[in-house]
Amino acid sequence: MIATLKAEEQSQLQLVEREDIDDEEDLFEAIDKLISQGINAGDVKKLQDAGIYTCNGLMMHTKKHLTGIKGLSEAKVEKICEAAEKIVNFGYITGSDALLRRKAVIKITTGSQALDELLGGGIETGAITEAFGEFRSGKTQLAHTLCVCTQLPTNMRGGNGKVAYIDTEGTFRPDRIVPIAERFGMDPGAVLDNIIYARAYTYEHQYNLLLGLAAKMSEEPFRLLIVDSVIALFRVDFTGRGELADRQQKLGQMLSRLTKISEEFNVAVYMTNQGNSYCHVIADPGGGVFISDPKKPAGGHVLAHAVTIRLMFRKGKGEQRVCKVFDAPNLPEAEAISFSYHIILIKITPGGIADAKD
Repeated sequence: MIATLKAEEQSQLQLVEREDIDDEEDLFEAIDKLISQGINAGDVKKLQDAGIYTCNGLMMHTKKHLTGIKGLSEAKVEKICEAAEKIVNFGYITGSDALLRRKAVIKITTGSQALDELLGGGIETGAITEAFGEFRSGKTQLAHTLCVCTQLPTNMRGGNGKVAYIDTEGTFRPDRIVPIAERFGMDPGAVLDNIIYARAYTYEHQYNLLLGLAAKMSEEPFRLLIVDSVIALFRVDFTGRGELADRQQKLGQMLSRLTKISEEFNVAVYMTNQGNSYCHVIADPGGGVFISDPKKPAGGHVLAHAVTIRLMFRKGKGEQRVCKVFDAPNLPEAEAISFSYHIILIKITPGGIADAKD
């Protein structure tokens, strides 16, 4: 389904500044509100230097981690946490309140009506969506399409927000954004200006890039974070069974950070992953070796438990691609048990991901 805009509708595509978004007021509280609770401005600055820009984000850190910040003693951390608890509620809420919070979730179109229906409306904010599969199966093509769709106004099933793109394999192509933007009637230059991009070369660099996002997301209306791909650098920087435990621990920390970003700023996280290669022999943490299942994503249980929705991509005929819901919390239990997951066909076009029938 190709979206087009009339001339008088072009003004809808202007991104709304964060201060103009009334519905976002309760999503997070700026860290400088601690000053009104008696916290020294210098200590607030130390928190910001450590990548903590909201009271919500502060409460997602352990006191042990906070005391590791230079200049913050245990007494100061205790006082800071007490002040933050007066500003944000991190305790119990009713199911009705939880339902109200769910109304803040935005579903961003993928560019394919069939895939949107499969996902219940599109890629969700406040959640992590993972796409895995063999090379050239459409994972990065969906990432590029989402870069544009996220900037569509909400009445066109977009997110009316900016995009952060962390590239670990050098696959981002800004020239690919141009025809996709034109497909949706958007100005390619404006679309590219609303994408911030970084190339990561090590897993440590990748993690530091995530830490630096808090400052940007607390000031500007971001709606999507793309990590393409999440596991590639871990496979390079950690080799052999002897480093497997350390790799999984570091991967867990990375995924924890992604989860916190998605919930703290109501951002959709879309990350690609590599499927296990055919006839690929890998180490078993329990001892010995085994032949990996090509239909399973890399990363093991650590990654599996962090992801909200998992999509499996494979090649079809020509430019067609097959997308299958591999795991999702909203699948009926009977379907999950019988592995009767929904499968749809999409295709790669010059304008990005679209329905195969278009």
